[in-house]
Amino acid sequence: MAAVTEDQVEAVRALVAAIPPGAVSTYGDLAAAAGLSSPRIVGWIMRTDSADLPWHRVVPASGRPSPGLRARQLTRLREEGVRIVDDRIDLKSHRMRPDGPGPTGVPD
Repeated sequence: MAAVTEDQVEAVRALVAAIPPGAVSTYGDLAAAAGLSSPRIVGWIMRTDSADLPWHRVVPASGRPSPGLRARQLTRLREEGVRIVDDRIDLKSHRMRPDGPGPTGVPD
């Protein structure tokens, strides 16, 4: 993995902190918005520095959380009103793209 600067870590943290309840963003969306070369860098940042962030609002582009986090993540998202069908997050309705056009991620 490429070296990650403190500025990049802080950019990702700020983007994650800005995801409102009822919305989600993908690792790829956050990587693009932070100018990172790979969604995996966002994953690494989230694994190492996200205890005080709404980590559950960051999801894979597939909409299916990883097995190790699935139950906890889906429970928290459901509590925020995120629609989930067959353990898949409804990205069309809840995805927030921090760097460009697309749904706001906040349902009416």
